[in-house]
Amino acid sequence: MRFPETALASIPFPLIGNGVYVSSGRTEMPMASKSRTITDSESLHNSHAGELLVSEFMEPLDLDSAALAEEIAVDVARLEAMIDGSARVDGELDLRLARYFCMSEGFFLRLQDQFEIREAKRALNGELDRIVPRAA
Repeated sequence: MRFPETALASIPFPLIGNGVYVSSGRTEMPMASKSRTITDSESLHNSHAGELLVSEFMEPLDLDSAALAEEIAVDVARLEAMIDGSARVDGELDLRLARYFCMSEGFFLRLQDQFEIREAKRALNGELDRIVPRAA
């Protein structure tokens, strides 16, 4: 089998007898971005858990906050406070949302934690660089 020069790849072919895989021996050429743009992660929008809940879960399913609150048995005001970012996700709300959307327990808490860590790093504005790490 001949591979085009622009698309060299290592393609596994299963052997029927014993389930062992073989390869053509060719490997894919590493890809590097040709873009000259370097994105500073500190200047990007930091989405909180409520924003991601709406954009990634509620909007695709055409769910409003009242319907979701009813489905997971929480007060609609509590859910809306989490959505608008005025309240953080707690363990109970995380468990309810994770169960409803078939996500792992702690998924929404981790989103909240990532948001808070990014915000704290921005607020520290380089102060962390002045701390000399010390091994325990």
